[in-house]
Amino acid sequence: IKITEVIQSEVAEVSEEDCIQYMKQLVIDRTFDGYMTEIQTVYGQLQHLLGVKIESAPDEWDRLYNVDFFISVNQHYIGLQIKPITFGGGAPQLPKIFKEKSIQEETHKAFSEKFGGKVFYVYSAKTGEKKEICNPEVIDEIEAEITRLS
Repeated sequence: IKITEVIQSEVAEVSEEDCIQYMKQLVIDRTFDGYMTEIQTVYGQLQHLLGVKIESAPDEWDRLYNVDFFISVNQHYIGLQIKPITFGGGAPQLPKIFKEKSIQEETHKAFSEKFGGKVFYVYSAKTGEKKEICNPEVIDEIEAEITRLS
C-alpha cells in the first residue's frame, strides 16, 4: 500500500518549484558549502600545522589534475585534494569519494610526473561548527614529501 498509494500520492504533489529549489540546494548550496569546507580545512588548520604556504591551484590544475591546492617546494609542487566526507546534512559520501579516488589516480600520476610532488587527499568533516581533518596521518605524509623535495 505504501508503494502503490502513498508514494504515488507524494510524488504527485511535487511541484516544479520544489524541483527548482531542490536543484538549487543540491548544486549551488552544497557546492558552496564544500568550497567553504576546503578553505576552512586548508587555511584554518593544514597551513598552520605544516608551517608552509598553501596556495589555491589554478583552475586548469583542478580540471586537468584534480588538484585543489598546492605547496611549492624547490621548483616542485605537492598537490592537495580536499574532500568533505559528509554532505551539508551530514549524510556520508564515502562511496563517492572512493569512486572518485580511483578515477583521479591517473590525473594525480600525471601531476606527479610533471611537477615532481605527490598529490594527497585531505578528508574533512564538520564537527559542531568546526571543520576537522579526518585523516591526520596525511600531515606526516605531506611533511615527508616536503622533506624529500627540499
